[in-house]
Amino acid sequence: MRHRLLGRSGLRVSELFFGAMSFYENEGDAIGEYRAMLDAYAEAGGNVIDTASAYGQSEQILGELLAGRRDRFVLSSKYTISRDQTDPNAAGNHRKNLVSSLEQSLRRLRTDYLDLYWVHLWDRHTPIEETMRALDDAVRAGKILYVGISDAPAWLISRANTLAQWRDWTAFAAVQLPYNLLRRDAERELLPMAEALGLSVAAWGPLAGGVLSGKFSGGRRSVGDAAVATRVDAESLTEVDHTVAREVLAVAEELGVGAAQVALAWTRSRFAGVHPIVGARNVEQLTENLGAAGLVLSAEAVRRLSAAARFEVGFPGEFLAQCEANPWVFGQTTPTARAAEDTRG
Repeated sequence: MRHRLLGRSGLRVSELFFGAMSFYENEGDAIGEYRAMLDAYAEAGGNVIDTASAYGQSEQILGELLAGRRDRFVLSSKYTISRDQTDPNAAGNHRKNLVSSLEQSLRRLRTDYLDLYWVHLWDRHTPIEETMRALDDAVRAGKILYVGISDAPAWLISRANTLAQWRDWTAFAAVQLPYNLLRRDAERELLPMAEALGLSVAAWGPLAGGVLSGKFSGGRRSVGDAAVATRVDAESLTEVDHTVAREVLAVAEELGVGAAQVALAWTRSRFAGVHPIVGARNVEQLTENLGAAGLVLSAEAVRRLSAAARFEVGFPGEFLAQCEANPWVFGQTTPTARAAEDTRG
């Protein structure tokens, strides 16, 4: 598995991130399976582990499993979601919850620091200035090394990083968001923003809850998506969902690989900075998912898959693209290359 730089930092992160959301059974056989999964991920060259304070026993289990090898991994966790629903200050992105949540995560994970700390989602009631300054204080204290944000609008992330640049605070190095063939909303604003600002993208739910693995649309039953927060009801799937899933299966059969590998490879074909978060229930499923790291889809395969997943960028994206191609707007000469090459590798 190859490695890239996290955002505009020098931190090396693997192409595929490992989602530990499914680590919730803190007993015998389950612990052994979790340990085997981490071993398989590490042996494949993976080094990023994604968890959160809200993922049940995940942090506590990881703390046990990483004993003696914690520094070999880029360990990340998140805060925002309530730790105690009866306490109004036990949730949100304000300083008090950040400090309390971080200390709790460090204890559970049995570590003195986190490599990457995510804001779990946008809190409309906390000024972004407060969040960015509090995160920067934690970085300066050595308790976290890099920061990221999940599930937030592009304008907010852009504003946050602009404030950080002006005030010499730690800026977000990465953004986490849902992205797959059936959920391409990020292509409107979030992915272009990430590319422009040099942010890495951690894509959760890359298999759309297992839909893109083919388990609901015939073909060889493939890997489920253990990193998605909601379960999929087969009866709720639309004809478009099945059409896309069948196209994924068709491409997979032509290439002689699993459908999950094709779906994961597609997310990486759209933007070099995307890192799918892979999850699994056992080592066999994880191993199949990890096979996506070596799969490069042809331009024709990407076109077929994208065409099956009907998607409209909408305004202003489509309008601006039309303007750029129109000589009446920018003249006869259109730039053919960026001023600087992508430095993420």
